[in-house]
Amino acid sequence: MDHIYNTPRAWFMGRYLAPKSHRWDGPDAEFGPESDDIPWSLVPDRKVAAEDVKYLLSSHYQGTPYNPYSGQDTGKRGIYRSIGINRTGVTSICQIRGDAPEALRGIEWICFGPTTFAAMLPVYANVDAMPAYLSDVTLDTSTENFYWSSRLIAALADANYASCAQPVERYQNAVATRGRRLVLEYDRRMAETGDFSLTAEANEKLCAMAKEQTIAALNKVLLDASEHMKNGYNRADN
Repeated sequence: MDHIYNTPRAWFMGRYLAPKSHRWDGPDAEFGPESDDIPWSLVPDRKVAAEDVKYLLSSHYQGTPYNPYSGQDTGKRGIYRSIGINRTGVTSICQIRGDAPEALRGIEWICFGPTTFAAMLPVYANVDAMPAYLSDVTLDTSTENFYWSSRLIAALADANYASCAQPVERYQNAVATRGRRLVLEYDRRMAETGDFSLTAEANEKLCAMAKEQTIAALNKVLLDASEHMKNGYNRADN
């Protein structure tokens, strides 16, 4: 295990997944961010959902003195490499649902751009093609696809973290929650009808929802970033 890069991240993941089974903070901590004896495998204190994996893959040591976005100078800000970094292009979580019909078991949670600011969208994996919002991406920036819109949100929100954190978190929760609702709705429809070709329709609905939520979030962070531009002034200024 790489002492500089991997150990702090293993500490953060263990701290999140097994907070009751081990002591991770304080003078009596069993493990710290530079401990060399963190177990390579731990049993989590509860069942782990896709949202938990997304949270960990978005880690920047939030809730610790090492958070680079902290407004308080702890003397430790940003000393460890975050899990969610600016160079991330695509992240996916493959979920196999053992209780679903075979044609519906595979769900892929897709996230584009830096995971700290991006939303994770569930889509059915057993399809011939993905909607254009996910697959029709070129080298030109465009708000017509999930990839570039996600990167735009990240670039704008990163520079204005304190004021953008709340709308970004609401956006992420909305996409995940509404995505789960649509998956459950289509699970029921396909189980009742036996028409598993509805997975393609479901993915289109999921992408339409994601696009609506993403544009709304982009509007908010763009407005916020505009209000914090360095060439701003108040009307009372001379």
